[in-house]
Amino acid sequence: MHAVIMAGGKGTRLKPYTTALPKPLMPIGEDHAILEIVLHQLASQGFTVVTLAINHMGSLIRAFVGDGSRFGLRVQYIEESVPLSTIGPLFGIRNQLPEYFLVMNGDVLTDLDYADLLHSHASSDAPLTVATYQRTVKIDFGVLEVSGGKVVQFREKPKIDYRVSMGIYGFSRRTIASYPQGLPFGFDQLVLDLLAKGDLPATYNFDGYWLDIGRPEDYDEANRRFESLKPILLPARIPEPV
Repeated sequence: MHAVIMAGGKGTRLKPYTTALPKPLMPIGEDHAILEIVLHQLASQGFTVVTLAINHMGSLIRAFVGDGSRFGLRVQYIEESVPLSTIGPLFGIRNQLPEYFLVMNGDVLTDLDYADLLHSHASSDAPLTVATYQRTVKIDFGVLEVSGGKVVQFREKPKIDYRVSMGIYGFSRRTIASYPQGLPFGFDQLVLDLLAKGDLPATYNFDGYWLDIGRPEDYDEANRRFESLKPILLPARIPEPV
């Protein structure tokens, strides 16, 4: 079982925290980095190989992770000479990937069962399976529906529920077979391409814990809650640091 982790971003939204460290190495709690938690989770769920796509401060990630042996993994690296966005790094390594593999961002905290997501994808005929999470947004205004210059419906400060991508995907190698190596390409572009072809992605709906460490307020929340979240985020076999 093979996972590709996208860990090359600059973490611009998380500044000033990311001035000295790449986002995947930001500490959560007192003892663990985000990427460290993810690697332990993958190993505990049966993944054996991880490819890290690195760019910004990539040497620090290499120094921290090494060959992956301390996590029980074999870790490989793709180092981008130019930014290739969220999907582009896959195009240069597709011949090294199995038929089905996991792709995820390197800054996600979740208790998602990665292995079950990958197995669900492999048993489908979908080109891509997107892990999704339900978010609720409260609108702080009265919302009007207008037709012909008149108000036809009114809702006072409604709540809107919608499902978002968690930044974790089950992939099929065929899905990226036609794209040229070195092409900067984002997840949004891939989904739009698949929709245009009528090759519809599947969803894997998840309602456990998920937090994308993308903004200072998200990072602060993760640190505030980490002690209570340890039992679900860290595999039991990980020894506590001395």
